[in-house]
Amino acid sequence: MSDAVAPEAADAIEPPARTTGGVKVVGILGILAGIALIVVAIIVWIVVTTQLRAENITIPDDAMAFQGQQVTGPFTAYVQADIINRHALEASGGQTYAELPQDDPMRATMMNASFLRASLFTSVVSYGVSAFAAAVGVLSIMFGWALHRLATAPVVVKRSSFAGPAE
Repeated sequence: MSDAVAPEAADAIEPPARTTGGVKVVGILGILAGIALIVVAIIVWIVVTTQLRAENITIPDDAMAFQGQQVTGPFTAYVQADIINRHALEASGGQTYAELPQDDPMRATMMNASFLRASLFTSVVSYGVSAFAAAVGVLSIMFGWALHRLATAPVVVKRSSFAGPAE
């Protein structure tokens, strides 16, 4: 028996009954959403950096790192928040805002320190969310590209030389 396929068998192959237009659209939407996420992440990163830079905050010499540098990013903002906390606790004798008596004048200093730390930590979180959004954007582009590519790939039908059970 020869391995050649009979002409009748070739005529029996039909294109898939389902259309893949919806998959293509989802792929394109995934790519566009990924691009949008990356653009928004970059914009947020730039805005937060610009705002931090405008505050002109310089990290003191007794900080754990980045001494003398300006606060312009997530790491410098975190270090500045840490040194503010250390200075405030030193000034209050180790007591937090909630631990100080209500009539203690140091409470105002502790409240300001807490506010400054919260503001700096908000910028750190903003950087983290921006990085996460950019990473999700990259993944969205990759998945969208894969879906679009799969939807446009030709259907390949391989013939088997298996003739079935012998009768």
